[in-house]
This record gives sequence, structure tokens and C-alpha cells, in this order.
Amino acid sequence: MLALEVIRPGMFTTVQDLGRFGRQRQGVPVAGAMDASALRLGNILLGNDENAAGLEITMTGPTLKVLSGAACFAVTGAEVGLSKNGSSLPCWTAHKIQTGDVLAFTPPRGGARAYLCVTGGVDVPPSMGSRSTYTRGGFGGYEGRALRVGDVLKTGGANTNALWAECEGLACPPALRPPRDPSAPLRVIPGPQDDAFTEEGLQTFYSSEYAISNSADRMGYRMEGPIIAHKEGADIISDGICLGCVQVPGHGQPIVMLADRQTTGGYTKIGVVCTVDLGNLAQRLPGQKARFVKTTVAEAVTLLKKEAELFEGLRQLRAAWRSTPGARGTSGALRVFVDGQPHQVEWEALNT
Repeated sequence: MLALEVIRPGMFTTVQDLGRFGRQRQGVPVAGAMDASALRLGNILLGNDENAAGLEITMTGPTLKVLSGAACFAVTGAEVGLSKNGSSLPCWTAHKIQTGDVLAFTPPRGGARAYLCVTGGVDVPPSMGSRSTYTRGGFGGYEGRALRVGDVLKTGGANTNALWAECEGLACPPALRPPRDPSAPLRVIPGPQDDAFTEEGLQTFYSSEYAISNSADRMGYRMEGPIIAHKEGADIISDGICLGCVQVPGHGQPIVMLADRQTTGGYTKIGVVCTVDLGNLAQRLPGQKARFVKTTVAEAVTLLKKEAELFEGLRQLRAAWRSTPGARGTSGALRVFVDGQPHQVEWEALNT
């Protein structure tokens, strides 16, 4: 077990897992990691359960000191500057930490959110089946809020020493990371109320570029750009709000609903952004652009299957790493399948 003290909290650092499911009918939002794929890959790299809680770091990261214990950690998602005791370390790689070590972050070179995963996961009391923080409601995570100076976080599990011995030095190669291209369009499944918009309004939505507004947050990304015209009005009888749905209120500007979204809403929804593209959107900053392109349910399912191959590829790579005697001090390679095609992924010898 590891104990971490927060020396500096960063801009907005919260405990997140994959979310709080099964409670939306009671009005409880899902919450969870904004870039869920990045969190999952970090946990797979370390041998954790994929739903293990980690720290979601927004822009400016925290400074953390290890009070006791030893474990492995990995930072995924945005390419932040990462250091241990003042020495730079690469992201997407499992590193050991132990008593007295200090982790620090500098702002990302690309992206908005990074994820700090540790062997055993961040151990905070579950709330309604999840460790995710929902700050608007003040529950989950660490006392229902972002981290503050002096907070002490602990990790779960009694076998973290064995886990770090199995994964130290293992890196997730670029071929197994989901693409995070800020210029890539967001693929949208039309509906459920796309019939509430004029043909000109639909054409505007799918042909225009929108800027992410300064009011974008974990609840939703508000966009600024050409007005999307309704046939009559924007109000409907409130219905369910799913992850990625694009609401268009009366002002005609789209809002993509994200992790901390409300459970119901009374505005027309022109479409739903594919799940695999939501991490890409979550890594964009206010002022950056977004474009929307139409897709189908079948294509969205295919995209999910392709992303699942990345997770399976990293599981295979980790299994090969564990089964290779002395892998920490050697180089190696493994053939895995991504997008249905064989890829050679390699690891470098860890010279420490």
C-alpha cells in the first residue's frame, strides 16, 4: 500500500474511475474519467482492474510526495511533463516510486487531461458503487471535491510490491494508444431529435467549424459558431441524456454532454458523438476547434471493436513482458493485432 501527500493540488485534480452506473434513474450522474480509454490503458499497463481509480489531472498537475510504501505508477492521456525527484520521466511507461519520492508535473505539450494510475488503484471509499468524484454533488472521490494541499491518498491491495516488480519499465507503444488528433472530426450518429431541425440547420451543423467555449467543463463542452436552425423550437419534454449527445438549445449553439452530464434534459438533441471520439474531444482546450461528420450505428460499433483491440494488444504485451525472464533489462518485441492488422510492438531495455 502506498500513501501519497498532496504538496500542490494542481489546477483541478480529482479521483476518477470509469463512472457510477445504474443510478441515472435516481438522478445521479455517471461522472468518471473524461478520457476513459487513457485511464483504462494506464490500469492495464500496471495490471490493475480496468476500473481502478486514478487521478484525473487537468492542465496544471499536482506535486505529490510518497509518505510510505512502494508501487508502480504510469501517466497516460495528455503529454504532460513528468518528473520524479527532479528527473524527467516518460509518460505511458510504468515507473517505480517509494518512500520519500516526489512526483511533479508541468503543463501538457498536447492535450488537456492526464491520468495518474498506481498499482492497486487509488483507494477512497466507494460511493454508490464508484470512486469517481462528482464535484457538483459533493460526493465520491476524496470528500467529493478536487484535491487540496495536505490531502493524503492511499492505494489499495496488499500485493502492490509484487505488481511493480512485474511491470516496472513496461511502456505502452504508440501503436496501442488511441489517436488524439485535435484536428480530427467528431463522428456523430444522427438523432434522437434531428427531425426538429431544418435542412439548413442540419447542413450548418455538419459543414461548420465550432470553437470550444471558455465555459466548457466536465459536464459538457459548449461550442461557439454558426447558429443551427430549429423548425419550431428547442424545447421538448425532458428525456434521458446519454454520453456524447449534442444538445442544441434555443440559441442554436451545440453542447456536447460529457462525463458529469445531468441525467435528463429538455432541449433537442441533433446527434450523439461516437464513444471512441469523446476522449479526443476531452483532450481539447477552450478556443480549439471541432467539426462534426455524420456516421452510422454500425460504424460506431466497428470503431469500438477497433479500440478494444488496443486494450487487448496491451494485455498481450504485458503478459509477454511478465513471462520474459529479465525483461526489465532487455529489449523485446511482440506481434499484436490492431485494426485487424498485425503490428510489431517493441519495448526498450530500462537502463536504471
